[in-house]
Amino acid sequence: MLNTRRLSSRELTHYYLERSEKLQPKLNGYISITQEQALETAAQVDQLCSQGQELGTLAGIPGAIKDNISTQGVPTTCASRVLAEYIPPFDATVVKKLAHSPMLGKASLDEFAMGTGNLTSAFGPVRNPWDLERVPGGSSGGSAALVAAGCAPFSLGSDTGGSIRQPASYCGVTGLKPTYGRVSRNGLIAFASSLDQIGPFAWTIEDCALVLQAICGHDPGDATSAAVDVPDFTAYLHNDVSGLRIGLPQETFSNCPHPDTAKVVLRAAGELEKAGAELSWVSMPYEKEVMAAYILVATAEASSNLARFDGVNFGYRGAGENLEEMYTSSRRFGNEVSRRLVMGTFALSQKQCGECYELGQRARQLVDSHLGNIFQQVDVLLLPTAPSPAYKLDEGQDPLTAYYNDIYTIPANLAGLPAASLPCGESEGLPIGMQLMAPKFREDLLLRVGYTWQCCSDWHLRRPQEVE
Repeated sequence: MLNTRRLSSRELTHYYLERSEKLQPKLNGYISITQEQALETAAQVDQLCSQGQELGTLAGIPGAIKDNISTQGVPTTCASRVLAEYIPPFDATVVKKLAHSPMLGKASLDEFAMGTGNLTSAFGPVRNPWDLERVPGGSSGGSAALVAAGCAPFSLGSDTGGSIRQPASYCGVTGLKPTYGRVSRNGLIAFASSLDQIGPFAWTIEDCALVLQAICGHDPGDATSAAVDVPDFTAYLHNDVSGLRIGLPQETFSNCPHPDTAKVVLRAAGELEKAGAELSWVSMPYEKEVMAAYILVATAEASSNLARFDGVNFGYRGAGENLEEMYTSSRRFGNEVSRRLVMGTFALSQKQCGECYELGQRARQLVDSHLGNIFQQVDVLLLPTAPSPAYKLDEGQDPLTAYYNDIYTIPANLAGLPAASLPCGESEGLPIGMQLMAPKFREDLLLRVGYTWQCCSDWHLRRPQEVE
């Protein structure tokens, strides 16, 4: 409609802003709504289009940005009191690449992206559009909820241990974590630098491909950015999985604590088999080891990264009669962030635990090697995204139980693999997502399988009634 001038970017942006304002009291999906900036960008795009200028595919299409991604002149809080008044002096690389996409606002998240339910934000919890008494997942819960509620056609999130895929599953949308290094992390406020990766949310895998096309590519400003060619991702959107080998992890399905989750994902695998894919069982017998390695690596890197927020150079500065009191009053993190920082600092500092980080990295290498061997046998792995559907806001999960909500998504982060979550069913009216994992830089396989699935199913077309 934009291309044929039946709709202007300003009209489209105004519609999403209006819906966002209307649903914000229910969802709390935004930390800030940037109405003036969004309409200004939309007007610029309309003017450039009227002059016949060729702009990018997403030009004029608005989106939401997770609030741990730097935006020049717009607060970037990481949902924390420590950065409540921080306004970055620059745009993250992905924001620059989306310069012609009006930014509707900054989406809420778990504080510093540490959480699995979007319950740890200093600005209050985000609610799931399918059931307002349930969590949207975390840490990118705001980004997922806004797409699911129709407040944004796409959004950006970040994924450290499952923070794009798990919320996508809980909210019944599509989320894609690219290969580590595929998308620049420049301007992403780090949680765990060797695990973090930015990626898109949208209703369909096709839309995720369009957003991925816009944001990926080598960036000299990011030392971890991969200097690899960027293919035309839309060229892989084929309704054809003939002869494609799909592996099903035996242990994951056998140990899945929620019976409907395993059943629904296996049913989806059966439909892909009917479409021509070849299914086989594989073994991933290291769930507990994966979780331990992730906790060791992620908390240690978090301790190092967040040390900068000491009240001297970055973040909130507290008062005190001496240096120790100033540090203590400045580092006003919430309970979950504090818990992870304590674990990470212990792992890095205690003599008896001085090798914890290295131990986690060695376990990570073993997981990477094992997955590499699996991908000699199959092209793609298919498994549940999360052990169960979204849980209730007031369930009060203990920390370890909360961490295990990411048990199926963590392997892709440890190995740096691309992975996606797509809606594939429901249980008692709540969405269930299936996860696809592929070898490094083989996002094309995720797109091919995901597109075929969404051609033979309609789960991605269903909308929550709670916010209609």
